[in-house]
Amino acid sequence: MVGELLHEIMSAIGMQAFNFNLHETSAKLKDFIDREKYFVFIAIGGNTSQMGFIALYESYALYAEGAFGTIAELFVRPGYRSQDIGQRLIEQAKLFGNSRGWKRLEVTTPPLPQFDRTLAFYEKEGFAITGGRKLKVAL
Repeated sequence: MVGELLHEIMSAIGMQAFNFNLHETSAKLKDFIDREKYFVFIAIGGNTSQMGFIALYESYALYAEGAFGTIAELFVRPGYRSQDIGQRLIEQAKLFGNSRGWKRLEVTTPPLPQFDRTLAFYEKEGFAITGGRKLKVAL
């Protein structure tokens, strides 16, 4: 599903922003989970179909008053959207975060018109815009 998510983002922005390799991504996922660096919850339908997922990681910062969670990816397959799957995944993330003593959850969405619906979804779920922009530099 990560490949589906990245493909959808690249289609929306019209550029090759990610390099996705299923084998490499699967190996990284296993390593992250084994080392408890990454936490994934999958929404599974009655017929055992995978409808979506949310992936989280733990961070620490003084501005956040300690440990907090970041939503790395959240994806609901198109055929299951608008059925509260995303909302239930967010609820699971909040429960998990509370169990780990996190003070907050953070998420970044691109500040592009193509992602206005995504932003509206997070705002509906209680997230607030805090300002700033996400920046990166390759190492």
